[in-house]
Amino acid sequence: MLNGRWIANTNFKDQLSQVTWEEATTQIGSLNTLAALAYHINYYIAGMIHVFEGGPLEIRDKYSFDLQGLDSAEDWDTFRQTMWANAEKFAAHVEAMSDEQLGEPFVDEKYGTYQRNIEGATEHGYYHLGQVSLIRKMIKEEKNN
Repeated sequence: MLNGRWIANTNFKDQLSQVTWEEATTQIGSLNTLAALAYHINYYIAGMIHVFEGGPLEIRDKYSFDLQGLDSAEDWDTFRQTMWANAEKFAAHVEAMSDEQLGEPFVDEKYGTYQRNIEGATEHGYYHLGQVSLIRKMIKEEKNN
């Protein structure tokens, strides 16, 4: 999320740090905006943190793109700082987990183990990181034409 480069040679912080609010909210055809993709990833990370901290599983797929209130450059900056802070908190929780906890059910056995959900969040992040990278290139091309 913040500084890894091993798999994709980039990360969300690299990809989104220099993106302006205007670029983040630029719609390219029917694709999600960069802001919507960032919101989507942060939504799941924040929801998992809530569970890690003893709360119930409250995240729902149907709300994962409900981005609202991103009406200015300041809103975008604030959102990104929240996303970076959540990524740090998520990583700290994972680092602190014992092997035993990683093997325990995540909320309910039907959701698999903590490890499965952490790996799922990682794979999900890489999937959308690829989209972010491509959409950024499309926005730059559009600006240059």
